[in-house]
Amino acid sequence: MSQASKNSITIEASLEDVQALLFDPANYPTWSSATPTAKALASDSEGRATKVEMTIKAGPVKDRVTLDYDWSGAPTSLHFSLDEADMLTEMSGGYELKDNADDTVTVTYELHVELSMPVPDMMRTKAERETIDKALNELKSKLEA
Repeated sequence: MSQASKNSITIEASLEDVQALLFDPANYPTWSSATPTAKALASDSEGRATKVEMTIKAGPVKDRVTLDYDWSGAPTSLHFSLDEADMLTEMSGGYELKDNADDTVTVTYELHVELSMPVPDMMRTKAERETIDKALNELKSKLEA
C-alpha cells in the first residue's frame, strides 16, 4: 500500500467553530465543493455521524462512497475509512486539530485513496494533494468569512 498524503493550514477561528464545521460530515456540502451530497446513515449515542453516504468529486474522480467515522480521537481528531464505493477500493484518512491558543487552529488533513483501475502512484498522490489543499482552503474560507 502506498503512503497517505497530508497537509496543514492555520485558520483564524476558535477550536469550537472548527470542530462544529469539520466534525459534521453530513454538512460537508455547505462548504466543500468536492462533496456535493452527504447523508448520515448512522450515529453514535452522542449524535455524531458514524456512517455517511456521500458523493465526491475530486478532479477526474467522481464516486458514491459510504464512509465509516471513528470518533475515538475526539475532540481533536476525526478519522474515516471506506465502507463501500463504486470506483474506489480505498479511502481513508482524517483530520487533526491543534488549538494554537491565539484564536487560531491548525488543521491537518491526511488522505489515502486507491482506485479500482490502475493509476500511476505519482498521479494518485497529486490528486490526493490537490483534494487536500482544496478542502483545507475551502474550510478556511468558510470559517474566516
